[in-house]
Amino acid sequence: MATKAVVFDLGGVLIDWDPRYLYRKLLADEAAVEEFLATVCTPEWNEELDRGRPFAEGVAELVERHPEHAAAIAAYHERWPEMLAGDLPDSVEVLAELRAAGVPLYALTNWSAETFAVTRERFEWLDWFDGMLVSGEELITKPDPAIFQLLLDRFGLDPGATVFVDDSEANVVAARGLGIDAVRFTGPGQLRRELTARRMLARPAPSARP
Repeated sequence: MATKAVVFDLGGVLIDWDPRYLYRKLLADEAAVEEFLATVCTPEWNEELDRGRPFAEGVAELVERHPEHAAAIAAYHERWPEMLAGDLPDSVEVLAELRAAGVPLYALTNWSAETFAVTRERFEWLDWFDGMLVSGEELITKPDPAIFQLLLDRFGLDPGATVFVDDSEANVVAARGLGIDAVRFTGPGQLRRELTARRMLARPAPSARP
């Protein structure tokens, strides 16, 4: 029987990343922030960066299309670190417990290769992983099944013995399509319960949040 491994998504599971943290400083109010992120620096545009598009190219294209927002668009690159609020400590605690128990740990993240370099410097626990796939380095993003297959192949993982944790339902569904035991992350307490049920953690922490 293969040793069980756990693969973590990063943003929304272990790292609190949100462009709103930056744009609340730059724009007039919450409505303006939501409008900007829905119509200018959209999730679809950010996904292109996660898939390897250079920031300089992505920013230049948007400035050309939305010259009235040139400064705010440029800030997406120049002030990107301000979108990182920090890590999610209760989730990192789960990661630490898995590591202490000798569970093989991997990361699979949609993240620009350019900004991931900044992220690696900030969070020392990223060195705890036995392997990592960053979409911006591989030029494929979740939920494309190809990136899950690449994960399995590169690290020699057995899909049935691999627990994948992600906050995106689409990514969870895609992973399950390859036979991976995928868990939709809704909070560290729920993650503890899922891993305890799989006998990967001894017991849920009584203080864990839901």
